[in-house]
Amino acid sequence: MARFRSALYAGSIMHRRLRPKHHSLRYSIFYLLLDLGEIDDLTRMLRLFSHNRFNLFSFYDRDHGEGSATSLRDRIERYLQDAGIDFGGPIRLLTMPRILGYAFNPLSIYFCHRRDHSLSAILYEVNNTFGQRHNYLIPVPYGMKGPIRQESQKTFHVSPFMTTDMAYSFSVTPPEKIVTVSVIGRDEAGPLIIAKLSAARQDLSDAALARAFCAFPLLTFKVIAGIYWEALLIWLKGVGLHQRPSPPDQPVTIGHGAMIEANHSEKNSANGL
Repeated sequence: MARFRSALYAGSIMHRRLRPKHHSLRYSIFYLLLDLGEIDDLTRMLRLFSHNRFNLFSFYDRDHGEGSATSLRDRIERYLQDAGIDFGGPIRLLTMPRILGYAFNPLSIYFCHRRDHSLSAILYEVNNTFGQRHNYLIPVPYGMKGPIRQESQKTFHVSPFMTTDMAYSFSVTPPEKIVTVSVIGRDEAGPLIIAKLSAARQDLSDAALARAFCAFPLLTFKVIAGIYWEALLIWLKGVGLHQRPSPPDQPVTIGHGAMIEANHSEKNSANGL
């Protein structure tokens, strides 16, 4: 039996841009699933992981939420309360930790539970390379099983090659033996970009962290370097730039559950992952 509800997930990420120029990439990656209620226990029991201080792997509260040093759980519960979403159970965060003091997370995902441990909401925390952060909070109907389909209008600027005049469709299999997350960004013409994460669970231990460091050396540095490299390749293909708008006034955009299947064109695009 695993010592922690927290875990390590290793797998791969795929991105595919469909228009106006085709561009795709795939790379190996790992995430930590961190139960916010046991982070201090992880710090005491793991030599290679620390909370709010330097280590080979570390987790800093200020890297998430509003960027302050106050309790991350309190901040997320405030978002849930303001949205009228039930809470009180575990909050588990799927994210990349700092490695040797550095991390950049384009997307971190919070799985928020009710007191009876049923999933009540998923919060998608998005960072851009301009130092800005925004959240998409979407409720989960009681008793819903994966894959969980959700939708939200895009309100936050991420890439200079895309506008905010888009919508996101999410499909998530919550983390158990595996975790999968797919995101389709679409505009009036249909699907524009597809991203998919697929990863398998490993028990969290010093040995697992050491293996991850050897298998994915300096991963977080490679993530930010890869973002700029892929941006250069897209620009060289002749894709135009869009002016960066002001960030949303509010830190959270509320989305909704998608209770119907994706349309035919989205299915065909996703099947090509």
